[in-house]
Amino acid sequence: MLRLSAGPPALSKPCPERSSAQHLYWLPVLFRPRSSPAPGSRAATAMAGPPKNPENFVYETETAYAWKEGRLSSDIVTEQKKIEAADLVIFQFPMQWFGMPAILKGWFDRVFTDGFAYSMASMYDQGPFQKKKAMLSLTTGGMGSMYSPSGINGDMNVLLWPMQRGALHFCGFQVLAPQICYSVRYASPEVRAQMLSAWKSRLAAVEQEKPLSFIPNSCFEMSPAGGFVLKREVLAQQEGQQHGLSVGQHLGKAVPLDEQLRARE
Repeated sequence: MLRLSAGPPALSKPCPERSSAQHLYWLPVLFRPRSSPAPGSRAATAMAGPPKNPENFVYETETAYAWKEGRLSSDIVTEQKKIEAADLVIFQFPMQWFGMPAILKGWFDRVFTDGFAYSMASMYDQGPFQKKKAMLSLTTGGMGSMYSPSGINGDMNVLLWPMQRGALHFCGFQVLAPQICYSVRYASPEVRAQMLSAWKSRLAAVEQEKPLSFIPNSCFEMSPAGGFVLKREVLAQQEGQQHGLSVGQHLGKAVPLDEQLRARE
């Protein structure tokens, strides 16, 4: 089990640096890209050697070549080896601006390179990490009701979709239900102790949990010609249904309740 943290480790107490029973490692993400926003300088810190196509520079393509040829920078290779060795990866972070902190987003941008973590031929349930599990463990400043379907911040299911479907499951991960601790900053010591206790109890049996459900690739036309859209027979089966299939594939209907928060029974 690999646990990556960005930001203050508010929930780190029940997670020792190493547990021989569960092979759990605590690895704070202090991963700072050594580059400027300019594509050329960004590539220079990500790989050795000149780009294949400097006139038409595409960062994802160039780092894919570097991954295949063993030219990625050592810091990226080190992080990729951690992922390769893990059965379960837990991302611990405070939610900021309705998403993950920039330092963690930067880690994804550099470490999850084309070829290593995804490709057009191997994505979602056919992704490279399909035999691994991942989970988001996050804290918020706002109370839980603020992230409800009627709350001022909006439905947490919608906020989780880009991270859980668009990043983790896109790379093949089986995504476990998130661990969310609301309003940690304003919680009393007693409430925070309860949060930590619940997290510790969950971690003890987390490897037996069922993952969240996502629509399988087999339900889509998986080709550029088909547009990567739901098949006609799948759409026909949804006629008359009150809810859409998922947060992303809602079909103009109500979003399924708690779809990104709880695994189906």
